[in-house]
Amino acid sequence: MSIKKTVLSAVLAGLIASPAMAWNEGGGEQDSALHLTPDRENGIEVYEVCSACHLLEGWGTEDGTFPQLAGQHFEVIIKQLADIRAGNRDNPTMYPFALESEIGGPQALADVAYYISQLPMNPDNGKGPWEEGTPEFEKGKKLYADNCVRCHGEQGEGMKDKFYPLIQGQHYKYIIRQFEWIRDGKRRNANPDMVKQIAEFSDEDMAYVINYVSRLSPPKDKVAPPGWQNPDFE
Repeated sequence: MSIKKTVLSAVLAGLIASPAMAWNEGGGEQDSALHLTPDRENGIEVYEVCSACHLLEGWGTEDGTFPQLAGQHFEVIIKQLADIRAGNRDNPTMYPFALESEIGGPQALADVAYYISQLPMNPDNGKGPWEEGTPEFEKGKKLYADNCVRCHGEQGEGMKDKFYPLIQGQHYKYIIRQFEWIRDGKRRNANPDMVKQIAEFSDEDMAYVINYVSRLSPPKDKVAPPGWQNPDFE
């Protein structure tokens, strides 16, 4: 093989591999934070910065502007924060608040991720328009079983060791926006396996499956009682 062809092959190989690397290349702050012992008290202090958008309870907003963070896997939170800080995930609204100069280094990531992961979840997240028993709900249920359950689990519980997020109890309008961005290539740190899996989803398919996801309930021991307010910020 000529030198020119060898160089071209190497470049192409790098381009083909780059989506997977962007998904979970590890290293840097992600690995550092994952191996630190979290300090809950500092996590409370760091989270106060986050609460301006995600609310003191970590429940986000039903209109989907901000996701529920409460109860999310520690590992997933660290990965997403590290990706935003490293420029692997575009989030211009959050980026300035996630900077090391604003909240601290890897220890701060570990602290706030731990704190968020322990918050009880919203007992009444924003749901899609189709209730159980409707044809649209059943279509979404089948789409989920055929395409999503292998990674996100029967009840949307995710897999923390593989950085697959918990999606149960998340707001419908938030998930549908993220799903569309992943399908259409706008979310650069998306798992390439998921991108491939949902590439042929129509907008209707997307609405049906996310409606189903929004109605997956977290376990009772992860959910706050109605009217709960975060006592750490009284």
